[in-house]
Amino acid sequence: MFRHVQRRHGWTILVWGAAVLAFAVFSGGCATAPQNAQPKKVALVLGGGGARGFAHVGVIRELENAKIPIDLIVGVSVGSLIGAMYADSANSFTLEWKSFQIDKKEIFDYSVFNLRESLAKGEAIKAYVDHNITARYLEDLKIPLAVVAADLNTGQPVVFQSGPIRDAIRASTSVPGVFPPVPHGNQLLVDGGVLGNLSPKIARDLGAEIVIGVNVSKRQPDFSNGAPNILSVVLESIDIMSEEIVRLNRDRFDVLIEPDVGNVGITDFSRKKELIEAGRAAAQEQLPNLKRLLGR
Repeated sequence: MFRHVQRRHGWTILVWGAAVLAFAVFSGGCATAPQNAQPKKVALVLGGGGARGFAHVGVIRELENAKIPIDLIVGVSVGSLIGAMYADSANSFTLEWKSFQIDKKEIFDYSVFNLRESLAKGEAIKAYVDHNITARYLEDLKIPLAVVAADLNTGQPVVFQSGPIRDAIRASTSVPGVFPPVPHGNQLLVDGGVLGNLSPKIARDLGAEIVIGVNVSKRQPDFSNGAPNILSVVLESIDIMSEEIVRLNRDRFDVLIEPDVGNVGITDFSRKKELIEAGRAAAQEQLPNLKRLLGR
């Protein structure tokens, strides 16, 4: 009897062994990725474009709704402000609510006493940051943020990843002629957009494997209704230059989202809802590409 049980036990082991081997071979042949594969680091690069930057809000809403991870934000000019507001809460609903509250006067503090240096003083935007962003330092944000400015002395980009958020945004949004440049050590900083509204290289240098760019400088300006003012001339001129740089760097992005916002004036804060919706629509078009890149 003992031999009979032992023989049955041996057959059971043999059958189970064959089943396990067959499963291992079959599942190994059907596998598409290693079980321990690490997710790719995704960077969101937000460009400049004045009021058109409200389109960034719509893009972020759609990315969040689709559960597209954002591991790093690189912000230039208005992109640095929207990026900081989102990185502070990591909540697109909070971002949208705060965006609707932004008044033009909270950004452009014109002063006749400042005309020798610039049209506006540049203090209002720092006050806005203090009142609307909880974190005080870049390193305290919930999502890592890199803020890009440009050094007038060297013509090189300056990337802030630590230090006061208000100072970094003030430097990155210092449009020449509109806001005074910002002294920073031996550097004199202006709007990062003078070197291009989007910085894919900086995102790559910071370890991003997938780079999503959001270009809100697509332009279709119409001055047929009258002569533009000084502010719009300066901003639109920089926008023309930035758009050309974006064109030359298109292949450096894995995905480039371009909301249809060119017909909105760069200082027009009255069309926020339209701009946000344009951002959402443009992001939705690119979601299949993003999901493919992320292996979903």
